Amino acid sequence: MFKPKQYLVHFSLFILTLLTTTLAGGEWVYGKSIMTSGDSALTWEYFFKSMAFSIPFIGILLVHELGHFFTSLYHKVRCTLPFFIPAWLGFIGAPSIGTFGAIIQMRGLVNSRKKFFDIGIAGPLAGFVVALGVLIYGFTHLPEADYIYQVHPEYADPNFEGYGEDVLDFELGKNLLFWGMGELLADPERLPEMSEVIHFPFLFAGYLALFFTALNLLPIGQLDGGHVIFGLFPKKNALISLVAFTLFLAYAGLGIISPSQPLGELMIRIPLYVGFLYICYTKSDLSNPTKLTLALSLAAGQYAFVFFRPDWEGYQGWLFFGFLLGRVMGLKHPEVTGTKPMDWKRKALGWIAILIFILCFSPQPFVFK
Repeated sequence: MFKPKQYLVHFSLFILTLLTTTLAGGEWVYGKSIMTSGDSALTWEYFFKSMAFSIPFIGILLVHELGHFFTSLYHKVRCTLPFFIPAWLGFIGAPSIGTFGAIIQMRGLVNSRKKFFDIGIAGPLAGFVVALGVLIYGFTHLPEADYIYQVHPEYADPNFEGYGEDVLDFELGKNLLFWGMGELLADPERLPEMSEVIHFPFLFAGYLALFFTALNLLPIGQLDGGHVIFGLFPKKNALISLVAFTLFLAYAGLGIISPSQPLGELMIRIPLYVGFLYICYTKSDLSNPTKLTLALSLAAGQYAFVFFRPDWEGYQGWLFFGFLLGRVMGLKHPEVTGTKPMDWKRKALGWIAILIFILCFSPQPFVFK
């Protein structure tokens, strides 16, 4: 049973996160902020309009976490209610989406692969279904093409050639599902460019939901995708997790060190980067010499790859998440005593989850130019 104080904590964090995502929505969708004055100030009118972003976005995250929560209750595994994490950075002038997501904490023993699988997959599947609904509505109810002039009246100026250096030049990266839904459902004359999706609240909320879904379904460690792989491949899940994590780092850090950089700069970058990669393998079962060998090999491979393909770059924004996975969360999935194979229905759901990951994953989800 939950105590009244616990309900108050969870409810307060939920309301605060709804507030911070609404403030972030005002900044992204309408270019309005409570930290400014004049025409760019966030009035009550635009605050409530911004809830067209925050409510579906937070709603999808809530459904995701409730999927974990109710499945845990079904399997009689003790857990907390969802903890929402507010994170609005507008007060320092930095872009943010108003939250770092939400989590539930498992406080009971999970003693079977089936329970790990069910609890892990329930959240992404539940959130994904709601995200699909939000995106279907967003793509089929696009405003008129001249809507963008309400946010950017300067676009109507025939002499407009682009923003100044003090304006954030930003666009969302494509994933297969978002791109495909736009092609199939949207009116081509109203379909926004990826640099303008942020001004369409339902599309932006749905895109972020797909981003978080893909992030959770990475087949690594104790992420939801790690639980799925643990259920599907009980004897190979540790190897799959390690390989997936290594490939993740290999792509993320592509271009950190390259032959085009001055020798003096490389003398500083290489040891720092190899040290970072070594730290990222801290919570693996590898020996220290193996970790160092892997870090050196990974850095050397990236350097050689860039030598032959200097136009290819990774997405360095993934490196921080890689650090969290390898240093904080760990790459190893907890073992269980039960080894009973899963039924075909669960296996089918597992492969559906893998397909959802492929459809939702964007190699470069947020591109700052």
